[in-house]
Amino acid sequence: MTLLDETPDTRYLQLADTLAEAIRRGTLLPGDRLPSVRRCAQTHRVSINTVVSAYRTLEDRGLIEARPQSGFYVRSTLPALKMASAPSGRIEPPADDVLALIDTVFAAQQNPAFTNIALACPQTSDFYPGGKLGRMLSSQLRRQPDLIGQYPLPPGSLRLRQQIARRSMTLGMLLEPGDVVLTHGCMEALQLALRVTTKPGDCVGLESPTYFYLLPLLASLGLKALEIPTDPQLGLSLDALELLLNEKRLNAVIAMPTVQNPLGCTMPLAAKKRLARLMNDHQVPLIEDGLYAEIQFGGALSPAVKAFDRDGWVLFCSSFTKTLAPDFRVGWICGGRFHEALRKLKAVSSMSESQLLSETLATFLESGGYDHHLRNLRKRYAAQVDEARALIARHFPRGTLATQPAGGFVFWVEFPPGVDSVALFHQLLEEQICLTPGTLYSPSGRYRNALRLSCCYPFNARYTQALARLGARACEMSGLPPGIAQDG
Repeated sequence: MTLLDETPDTRYLQLADTLAEAIRRGTLLPGDRLPSVRRCAQTHRVSINTVVSAYRTLEDRGLIEARPQSGFYVRSTLPALKMASAPSGRIEPPADDVLALIDTVFAAQQNPAFTNIALACPQTSDFYPGGKLGRMLSSQLRRQPDLIGQYPLPPGSLRLRQQIARRSMTLGMLLEPGDVVLTHGCMEALQLALRVTTKPGDCVGLESPTYFYLLPLLASLGLKALEIPTDPQLGLSLDALELLLNEKRLNAVIAMPTVQNPLGCTMPLAAKKRLARLMNDHQVPLIEDGLYAEIQFGGALSPAVKAFDRDGWVLFCSSFTKTLAPDFRVGWICGGRFHEALRKLKAVSSMSESQLLSETLATFLESGGYDHHLRNLRKRYAAQVDEARALIARHFPRGTLATQPAGGFVFWVEFPPGVDSVALFHQLLEEQICLTPGTLYSPSGRYRNALRLSCCYPFNARYTQALARLGARACEMSGLPPGIAQDG
């Protein structure tokens, strides 16, 4: 699609997105001067007003700045986050104080009076096509009223599993409907995957930092955890993983190779191929969490590790809760060599998912509406991540570091010395602002000077003021002024 294909009302947004992507990819570097308004208009065959609107949009996102009598320049960005020091390598259950803090944070996140800047759950209906899904659900019920009176049986709706198999091709996977088992969200998919690949007392390798709700999940299953260093740009350290596999210290691994939570990074293609090869060679299951894989920024989607699975040692888990219908709680898993065990376990644990909800999702996917929705969602989250990073650069203490996500709506922030994110959490609770301290993302309670931020909320005054207040508190704690050092 070119700018000429866009309507006049959206052309400036398309131009802004094109320039933003060039900045993210490093084609335009901090300090580079953008083309003049007139030259940009000529290059892209749009009006001067369109370019001015696009440049103003990029200013709002914090990506460029106007310099008097000079033009527009790419802004200095937040310093990139480097890989943290290697975890201790100890194999142990998640620490009790970490599990207790998770419970405290989770309780605060459910309080509607609080301003949440960390929960990875879009909170308003404009992030989802709720109206369209509601109409489709009503239509489905009128056509098949007997669905409510039927017991759904595993592995779940054939129509939906056909659509999932078709869509899996965009992530490089070649699946058949029979390879897919529907689950109650991605969390049940992860739980089932752990139950068929491990037993109590086994050790599971985790990215560090990792998704915090994996920790109580491991604890509930009697599993131990071993943290594996994870690079904020490149993902899981494969050298460290290979060493652990050679030493036979792991019974399974859980990882998010595509749009990792909480870092937001995506592993390079060569690394994904190597990861698949390692797991197959050592015959250790990899539970691949692909929850955010369809919310990648940029052009073609990076394939899943499952796409390179040779002998079925990769189990791929995902759901539609983050992108389409959170209350439907419909997820899925492709279990490879563990498929039959998964199918049986799903049947005895929660039987199957709602046929009515599954058929409604299948109808929406068949209509082609999902692809259009995803395109809009990716653009919105990319813009909101840029805007949130701009707010951090303006309000957080000098020396703050942050990741640059490859997709999704969460990213990782690391404060300079002197800032304790657990103390910040308790302070801001008194102001009805909720965040998630970095210690939640480590079984051993690391990352006390870090936190995860989420950009899946309307960027209204309430949200931006909460971020500014967090920055002010962190500045007080560190004794440092706000704002990143600008290039001269």
